[in-house]
Amino acid sequence: MPFTIAIDGPAASGKGTIARALARHFGFAHLDTGLLYRAVGAKGGDPIAAARALAPEDLARPDLRSAEAGQAASRVAAIPEVRAALVEFQRRFARSQPGAVLDGRDIGTVICPEAELKLYVTASDEIRARRRALELGADEARILAELRERDARDAARAVAPMRPADDALLLDTSEMTIDEAVARAIACAREAGA
Repeated sequence: MPFTIAIDGPAASGKGTIARALARHFGFAHLDTGLLYRAVGAKGGDPIAAARALAPEDLARPDLRSAEAGQAASRVAAIPEVRAALVEFQRRFARSQPGAVLDGRDIGTVICPEAELKLYVTASDEIRARRRALELGADEARILAELRERDARDAARAVAPMRPADDALLLDTSEMTIDEAVARAIACAREAGA
């Protein structure tokens, strides 16, 4: 039986870094589900058609980590038909052998509600803005405003809003180093039976 780890949380909280580290540590497959939405948003045109036609090579685009792609992802992720087109792909991936780590905003609540481990990774708005500004070489104040706008949109959408699953473990990385956050996540996974 594969072991699924669902990691949710807002942008720049550390969830992607933690997810990749967990996948490496346990030899699990990893899917950054935000890339699916970034790829759909970056393709342009009709987002529903783009989601239905999404191909693996679309996930390799070099511009998917840009702030523009992140904003486009948040907009298309609010479209129920886009979400529906991508749900089955994510659910199949979650059952990869010997296990899988998926990170996003609705993994523990919608995509993998039966995941063996659910983590909700967060950090203060200011810390997240600082991290993202350093990553992108961008203005921290502008990034802070964009993060808050995106968080509000992602938390308020009618379908699959960003929120912790009822049984998710909260991991606040505001005052943690990367190594500390990863070590805590590994400990949680071991306690859950990974």
